[in-house]
Amino acid sequence: MKPGIEFFTATCLNWQSLLREDSRKNIVMDSLKFLVEDGRIWLYGFVVMPNHVHLLWCKRDKWVDKNIQQQFLKYTAQQIKFDMINNQKLDELELYRSTQSDREFHFWERRPYKATMFNRKVADQKIDYIHYNPVKAGLCTDPEEYKYSSFSFYELNEDQWGFLTHYADHL
Repeated sequence: MKPGIEFFTATCLNWQSLLREDSRKNIVMDSLKFLVEDGRIWLYGFVVMPNHVHLLWCKRDKWVDKNIQQQFLKYTAQQIKFDMINNQKLDELELYRSTQSDREFHFWERRPYKATMFNRKVADQKIDYIHYNPVKAGLCTDPEEYKYSSFSFYELNEDQWGFLTHYADHL
């Protein structure tokens, strides 16, 4: 498998359901779309859960030395903050007020999880894990019912999002 394909998990602060609203899931999706269309990453798989995000992605060549995950987390946090302010969710916003001097609000846990995929078998396992996460969490009974996932791209050959690449294309 091509070096650099990563399984990445970002968890919302204190496992709160920051992403329960579709408008916030759409912020994550719009950010991923930008990263793909701007030539920064290939996105192979994803699921956006109410309190975390799982991604299978790879930096593109000219972005290898850049911290894409930090850009992604910073941008989505900023947009979610704006969403809360614009929709008068100020009480909810206070749940994310930071106690640290380097920021006013804190939406994502520090030190997100990432692991490099070294072979197809491991990548297959991670894709299955990603796709069945909503079922395991009780959000649906079948993974095809969950909109914010790459399941339909792989299992139903439906490209709802328009910016995914099959990871087998980069083995």
